[in-house]
Amino acid sequence: MPCDITLGRAEQCKNVIGGLRAVYLMNWNNNQVISVNSNDVVTQIEPGGNSYKYELKGASTFEQTVTSSRENGSTYVEQKLNLDLKKLSIADHKQLKILSYNRTRIFVEDNNGNFFLAGKEKGMELTTSTISTGASMSDMSGYKLEFVGTEYITANFMNSDNLGDFDINIILGTVA
Repeated sequence: MPCDITLGRAEQCKNVIGGLRAVYLMNWNNNQVISVNSNDVVTQIEPGGNSYKYELKGASTFEQTVTSSRENGSTYVEQKLNLDLKKLSIADHKQLKILSYNRTRIFVEDNNGNFFLAGKEKGMELTTSTISTGASMSDMSGYKLEFVGTEYITANFMNSDNLGDFDINIILGTVA
């Protein structure tokens, strides 16, 4: 039966940390072929294309919630990416407008060096954005963005710690 459990899990060492290092946003491309191996790990992306790097530090999170229904015989995964981006700028305002109309694939890099591909099949969409200047001098002045995607399985691991291995051009951000 294809639903049989095939692996156990030992108690893990305490050698990991939470948090995100960066995300890489890529425009949706229906012609892109994403190959995965038998472990659901991304092995190839063709054609590659451009991705836009957003460096992160602080409260940004990536969560996945698996929902299964015995009654309906269905299972799906909600992928949710929350980004806190410090400082307001004219260029970021324009990109925020584009992101609100767009559908993206997002590469998520955590602080342990893992890469995940969120929105592989259906894409991620910006569902909520907040532009804030805070009330006191120590409050955040910047953007809070929430991307949500619904997929068949959890975000795929990538088989490399370098997106360049997938023929993806990384466009770095600038300091405003």
